[in-house]
Amino acid sequence: QAQLVKSGGGSVQAGGSLRLSCAASGYAYSRYCVGWFRQAPGKEREGVAAIGSLGTTFYADSVKGRFTISRDDAKNTLYLQMNSLKPEDTAMYYCARGPLWGCRGVDTGFDYWGQGTQVTVST
Repeated sequence: QAQLVKSGGGSVQAGGSLRLSCAASGYAYSRYCVGWFRQAPGKEREGVAAIGSLGTTFYADSVKGRFTISRDDAKNTLYLQMNSLKPEDTAMYYCARGPLWGCRGVDTGFDYWGQGTQVTVST
């Protein structure tokens, strides 16, 4: 059974940086699209970034140029480097497994989810 274990997150002032990690197990990680989602209080969950098995990346418009998604298939680990953080980035962040091989955008075809980790950006 697929498992996704998150690490990272925390609190930072606006303009700061954080890096999230997500270690996967229980499935052929390198063959799948993987991605990051977030959900702020009172808002719907939204796709933030995704990366396919060949490294093609997708980003939500709200994070383009500030966030970078990457993967290390040797370690079965997904990363999200978040720079120039804004208060509106405050949310619970989740990693998730997407479609086999390629992604279909930042929010389509995701199934297994990791536990969330809180990111709080203060002014």
